[in-house]
Amino acid sequence: MRNRFPRSVYDTGSDPDPRFTLANERTLLAWLRTSLALLAAGVALETLGLPLQPTLRLVASVALVVLAIALPPVAWLSWAATERAMRRGEPLPSSVLAPGLTVALPVIGLVILAGLLLG
Repeated sequence: MRNRFPRSVYDTGSDPDPRFTLANERTLLAWLRTSLALLAAGVALETLGLPLQPTLRLVASVALVVLAIALPPVAWLSWAATERAMRRGEPLPSSVLAPGLTVALPVIGLVILAGLLLG
């Protein structure tokens, strides 16, 4: 067998159906695109100088950029955990990404709304 990266994933169990592995990879790529969108939103919010209360605009921008930075490593760990579970024939782990963003994005939206109303 050729060396595949990361070994901590591919040295576990046996290869699952390729369709499942590819679906897991597509999910990772979707989270990476989400991270890129969050980064773009954070930069745009601060750069465009929208009529928001300046402190709240900065808080929302920084929160978006921090989420964008944190998302790829967490997505990678989630991909690896899912891949290992498939290779072992175990139940798939639950997502830690979706619940976190489900809470964080409305909070950031409320900060932006407050910035609009106070700006």
